[in-house]
Amino acid sequence: MISGKSGESDKRRLYRGQVINRGQGNMSIYTADLYLVSCVSRKGSAPAPAKDLYQSDWFSKARAWVQQTGRPWFILSAKYGLVHPAAVIAPYEKTLNKMPAAERRAWAAATIKQPEPHLDGVESVVFLAGQRYREHLALPLQSRGIAVSAPMAGLVIGRQLAWLKAGTHRETGAGAQ
Repeated sequence: MISGKSGESDKRRLYRGQVINRGQGNMSIYTADLYLVSCVSRKGSAPAPAKDLYQSDWFSKARAWVQQTGRPWFILSAKYGLVHPAAVIAPYEKTLNKMPAAERRAWAAATIKQPEPHLDGVESVVFLAGQRYREHLALPLQSRGIAVSAPMAGLVIGRQLAWLKAGTHRETGAGAQ
């Protein structure tokens, strides 16, 4: 979903001249300058590049989906904040889903400062992340004039997996980053 500058309705959003329906339709219209993917609880047991540390089916599909875009992407880590996919990090047990609101706000305040150099020229961001990971990040991005989209907002996990699978073109070999 896209929100921000023009106050469009919740069901349909206008994005660079295209109307998109939440969780439906052509995934290629969810193009952005930057993608933010949430971490997941299932992780490997040893330090690894972040893109390989997270091991759930959801994360694998989200990673494939963003990699095929060829655009920059980062992981929203409950422990480390904004993490480059190639950055080696250690496994941890932390989630925003169990954090009090004040801690989530503090996490977001620290995390929003991390992408500063990566926001130059960014006009749009797509979140592949739950509400707790987006809630305090979207507004600061929008206040900078950046369009924010969360195409899977409101979808249950099974529908998210289906959405990601439908939008990943494995036969093209895209996303080999």
